[in-house]
Formats: sequence, structure tokens, C-alpha cells
Amino acid sequence: MAELYPPIEPYEHGMLDVGDGNRVYWETCGNPAGKPVLVLHGGPGSGAGPFWRRLFDPAAYRIVLFDQRGCGRSVPDAADPQTSLAANTTPHLIADIELLRQHLGIEEWLVIGGSWGVTLALAYAEQHPGRVSELVLFSVTNTTRREVEWVTRDMGRIFPEEWARFRDAVPERDRDGSLVEAYALMLADPDPAVQERAAREWCRWEDVHVSTHRGYKPDPRYEDPHFRLRFARLVTHYWRHAGFLQDGALLRDAGKLTGIPGVMVHGRMDISGPPDVAWRLAQVWPDAELVLIGEEGHGLSGDATTKAVLAATDRFRPV
Repeated sequence: MAELYPPIEPYEHGMLDVGDGNRVYWETCGNPAGKPVLVLHGGPGSGAGPFWRRLFDPAAYRIVLFDQRGCGRSVPDAADPQTSLAANTTPHLIADIELLRQHLGIEEWLVIGGSWGVTLALAYAEQHPGRVSELVLFSVTNTTRREVEWVTRDMGRIFPEEWARFRDAVPERDRDGSLVEAYALMLADPDPAVQERAAREWCRWEDVHVSTHRGYKPDPRYEDPHFRLRFARLVTHYWRHAGFLQDGALLRDAGKLTGIPGVMVHGRMDISGPPDVAWRLAQVWPDAELVLIGEEGHGLSGDATTKAVLAATDRFRPV
């Protein structure tokens, strides 16, 4: 396995009131006088786990993690069906990032994101390019309607039996329409049993469509019904709205990233997030380097992907 930096604990943490009845958990690790770096976790809804802290030299970086609205240690919890998601959108998250930056007294920071965190990182950087010193992105996504359709329907050509189960978990009348919408409706059903079934089957499919690389192991987080419901509610909420972004806007506005050095790391076997998304972005972002990793898949699924991300964070650490 790639040698990560040693485990560390936060030297400071807190809850930031971001409005709309939301408070987001944040923490800082590493060197208080180091180069600031912001972690944007995936999902949406995964939360910023301690693994992220180990991707950076703790002597060189001031590492900032936060749990996006509704997940992790932030409140209210999207796992509660009574928690409204109306004020949980990409513009809200971008505003939260800026509020956190100001709260911590940071002028600019390196931003790292994985999967959904890439979409959020790109949206933030295109809106606030002067606040981003570099970008390190892996498992590149733009959360377009085409990508959502790919994951929820077209991937059935790769995993036909598993997809049939995913499709057949929704009412028959909804099976030929948007499966994201169908699952979102089930997750909002007043019957807890319907909610639980939807969350379980959604997360079962999530485990399948990222399983294309060697040595894949099921994600143990999906064994927790509380996590399943939170995760499924947030993913379907964001996906049914195509990330709350104008479709194709991230690629169209990539010129705003000019002058921001970046590294994108992507597995060729990432069928869940096809490599062409990263490739197209690299064609219009002149300061980005695209690193395609042989037989590895989604996320930090293997040694080479992890090493490439560590090499990127080491490259950008202060001299």
C-alpha cells in the first residue's frame, strides 16, 4: 500500500453557524502556520473522515476539513427524514466554504476533492478563483445530467443483474423514467419501511458500480442504516438537480481556472465516473495535468492512485 502520512488529530475544531438552521463541523490539523488546504469530501453525504488528514505533510500544511451540510458531524442530520434539504444546494455549500475561510482567517488555500468533492471544488474555484492556490482532484466528476443517467441507467449494461434489482426496487410505474426521482420519492415516503428499502437498495447499487477494480471490498459504511438513509437522501437530492448547476457549466467555464495549477488523478477502470470527463476538462484547463492510472477505479481504490495524489500534495507544499 502507498505510504500515507501518519495519523494525526485536530488541534482545533468547532461548529460554524452557516444560517438556514445549519451548523457545519470543521477541524484543522497539521501545522497552524502551514500552507492552508481545504478538503472537500465526496458523496454528497460521505463526511470528512480522518483518512483525508493523511494525504498531506502535517509539518507543511494547515489541513482544514469540514462536513458538508446534513452529514458527518454537521447538524441537522439528513438521516432524519424531517430534516429539510431545501437549503442544501451547491450555492449554499460554496457560501459555507467562503464563510469558513473567513472564519479561519485564510486568504487562499489549496483545494482537494474526490468524486462529488471534485464537482464542488470546480464550482467553488470557478466562482472564487482568487481564493484557490492549486487544485488536486481525483475521480473527476461534473455531476451533469448525462453522468447521472450513466450511473443510474447505462451502467446496467455492465452489471445487468444488479441493475435489474436496483430498477425493480422502485414502483413499476416509475421504472422507465428517472430512477433518481423515483428513489427520492421513496426516500420521502412517510412509511419508514419504504425509506429503508430505498436507502438499502440505493447503497447496494453504489457499492456495485464502483467495484470494477481489482481487490474491491464492499464499503462497510453501508452496513449502518443511519448512514444509508443520510447518504441516499443527499445523493438523490443533488443528483436529481444535476448538482444544482447549469448543465455543462463547469466545462464551459473552465477558462476561469486559468492560472490555477492543478492535478487530476483518475483511474482508467473508473466506469462509475468515465475518464472522458477528466480528459475533456484537461483540454480546456491549460494549467492542469491529467494522470490516468492503469487498472484502478473510483476513489483512492489502489496504490498507484493514492501515490499520485500524495505526489501532487507533496509537489504543492511550500519550499
